This record gives sequence, C-alpha cells and structure tokens, in this order.
Amino acid sequence: MLNKKRVSKNRLLLLGTFIFLIVLSIPTFFWIKSANHDLAERKKSQMSPVIMIPGSSATTERFNELVNLLNKDTFKKHSLLKIQVKKDGTLKYSGKINRNDNEPFIVVGFENNHDGYANIKKQAGWFDEAFAQLSQQYKFNNFKAFGHSNGGLIWTYWLENYYDDYSDEIRIKKLMTLGTPYNLNRKKIPQNLDVYSVSGGQNYESDGLVPESSVAAGKYIFQNQVKHYTTMTVTGADAQHSSLPQNKQVVQLIEQYLLESTIGDNTQGNGQRPRGSQKKQDQKLNN
Repeated sequence: MLNKKRVSKNRLLLLGTFIFLIVLSIPTFFWIKSANHDLAERKKSQMSPVIMIPGSSATTERFNELVNLLNKDTFKKHSLLKIQVKKDGTLKYSGKINRNDNEPFIVVGFENNHDGYANIKKQAGWFDEAFAQLSQQYKFNNFKAFGHSNGGLIWTYWLENYYDDYSDEIRIKKLMTLGTPYNLNRKKIPQNLDVYSVSGGQNYESDGLVPESSVAAGKYIFQNQVKHYTTMTVTGADAQHSSLPQNKQVVQLIEQYLLESTIGDNTQGNGQRPRGSQKKQDQKLNN
C-alpha cells in the first residue's frame, strides 16, 4: 500500500513538473519568436539614416538650414526627425520620417546641452537611450554619423563605450565630424569605419573658436585604427565655427562622402557629386 501511494505521489510530482516546464516555456517561445522576427526585419531593412548630434549649447534646431540646403541639392528629399533627450532619459520627438525614405536625417539633442568633459560623457549616455529606441523602432541595420563641435566628441565617446552593444546587428558605415576638438580614447573604435574630420579655416590657426591643432588631434584617435581617416579644411565664407553647418563646402562634402549615391541626384557627368574648394585634404590612410 505504501509503495502504491509513493508511486502515485511521484507521478503527480512528475506531472506537476512537466506542466510547470510547459507553462514556463510558453513566454520563452514567444520571446524567441519575437526576437527572430525583429532580427529578420532588421536584416532586410533598407533604411540607412544619417544621425546628427549638435555641439554644446545647440538645440535640435541646429541643423535645419543644413538639411534644407542638402534637400535642395538632392533629387530624393530627406525627411527630418528631431529628438530631444531630457535629463531623466525620456525623449521628446518632433518632425517625422516619411514613408519610403530610406535615408532620413535624425537629429539628437539634449535638454542639458552644456559644455565640459563630464557633461559630454552624460550626453553620450543620453544619446544611447535615444539610439536604443530608434534602433528598436526603425529596425535599421546600418547608419551614418555626423557631429558638429562637441557632437563629434559625443559620437567618439559613444563608439568607445556603448557601440559594442549593437555592433553584431547594426553597422556604423561612416563618421563625419565638423570642428571637433578631439581629446578622447580609441580602443574600441570600429576598424571598418570611414572617418572624415572637417575643420574650418577662418584664419591659419582656427575656425575662430576651435584651434586647427585641436581638430587635427583626431589622428591620435583614428589613425591606424579605422579603415580610412581623412582630414579636410574648408575656408572662405562661413568658415567660422558656428557657421560651419551651413557652409556650402561642408554641404557638398556631406553629399559626396556621407550620403548614399542615388540615381537622379544632382551629380556631375562622372557620377560624382560636386566638390567644394578645400584648403587641403591632409591624409587618407589605408590600414
């Protein structure tokens, strides 16, 4: 009699364990199914946004004129989405990404947009909040990056400290910085990255705010680390630091090096976008 009770108890225990494992596996099954669906969506995505970060004291409106100038020069227009990251990490959206726009501009700015290295590190963390939501919402598998002034430092710090979380599924193709005073690290910068560092030459020493030698210090971060590292200096009208984002030569450099080449763009007969006059193109290193 005791043996029968024990056998019955063991059977109930096994049945209960089996039911428990089935119940436990149901959410895991749906989670795996959802994750696989997201991964499939990301792999087939055609979107390759240009994500822009303005410099200190600038808002999400900083690149309005730049985007307008770029849209005048390109056959296919780029929509504009702006995101302000609040101090608590919440996001405030304005603008939108138009349907079938595979290369939209996305500007990410910060409620706390003050200068200083400690604040740049905070802004990189806030930017990561925005990037995580953007990548989840739009499922893109690659993107291009643009940063003006300290926006370039935010990009560099983010690449060094946060990009590893996304690199298996999302590739950064190109980084262009404009008037960025480099002074950060390099250990985790992606090796397959094309980097373009553009400085303004209001005079022979600076763009009126950032010394040219400070911009040139980017070579200590990117040289012999990324696939290509190119430095350029623009001169003439609007070569002052705050005017650089609407400088006509900078607009042409973005068209030529950052945007995807598409049929119907206003290109020269050889298929290349028009190039602005430059004081120098210092170096292009093949590592």
